[in-house]
Formats: sequence, C-alpha cells, structure tokens
Amino acid sequence: MFGKRGAAVTLGSLLLVGSSLVWAPMGRAGTGGHEGGFLCTGSSRSHYDPPLTFDPRLTRVHADVTYTSCAVGPGRTVPATSSFDGLSPAASCLTLSGGGGKETIEYADGRRSLIVYDSATILRVAGVLSLVQSGRVTEGHGKGHPVRRAVTGPPRELLTGCLTSGLREGGNTVQLEVRP
Repeated sequence: MFGKRGAAVTLGSLLLVGSSLVWAPMGRAGTGGHEGGFLCTGSSRSHYDPPLTFDPRLTRVHADVTYTSCAVGPGRTVPATSSFDGLSPAASCLTLSGGGGKETIEYADGRRSLIVYDSATILRVAGVLSLVQSGRVTEGHGKGHPVRRAVTGPPRELLTGCLTSGLREGGNTVQLEVRP
C-alpha cells in the first residue's frame, strides 16, 4: 500500500513515540520527595496465560518488574522489584483490552506500595507495544497518590511467537510515576 519506505517511516515514528513515552520526564516526579511524587524506571518480563495468538481471548498477564532506580526523595534513589497481575478480557498479538490490575512494589529500603490500575491506553502497531496505565497507590509508600505507568515493548518476539504456538512472554521497558 505505501511500500517499504512508508513502512520504515511508520515503524520509525512508532519507535520514537514509544521511546518518548518511556524516557521523557513525567511532570515533576522525583524532583521533590516532600511533595510525595517519585519516579521509577526499569524493565519487566511479562507472561501470558494462555499464550497470545492472533485471536483475542481472555488472558491473565503477570509481570516481574525490576526498577533499577526509584527517585524516592531529594537526591535519594533506591532500586525496587515488583509483581504485576492483571486480566485482559480480549488479548491478542495485535490488541489488548482492559489494562487493569495490581502491582506490589518492594523498595530496597524496606518500604512497599500497592498500586491498583483502573484504566489503560494501549497501542500495538507493527509489533511495538505502547501501554499507559493509570491508577492510584492504595497502600504503603505514596498512599493516595495518582499513578501513571508507561510500558513499551519491542516487536522482536511478536512474529515467531504469534505464528507458532503463541506468545508466552515478552520483555518491556517500564517507567512508573507516582504523582504528587
């Protein structure tokens, strides 16, 4: 329809948008611990049950997240790990629906946060996943604060997994902002 050049331009544009979602500064997070906001960056490994195929179906999503840096106060960063669990009513290799779920974060300094996500904006074009989830910290560090979580995933596993037995897992970049 628009040839190799058009496909390359489209894919390049999507990668720029995805990298902007993940690496662009998000508000004032991490700039003032006294304001209650902070920022975490890292990566995740997501697991899909049943595996994603080209047919949308009810799918459980579990992700193990490693935040290499969480700016939890002025000049203070700590690493953290988390576990995300969600349910998508109609997930496939091309689309996801829902986007809700819960994330439990354990910070290296001993604090914890429980985040409940209630909405998501999801886009997957040419295999590139861009997901932005919104929610609130319901327990622990940052309790009561709104949250935005941006997940960007590359297309590398898409074709081989989806065309064979289904995509069982995938690696993503994650940025979590707990807003003041």
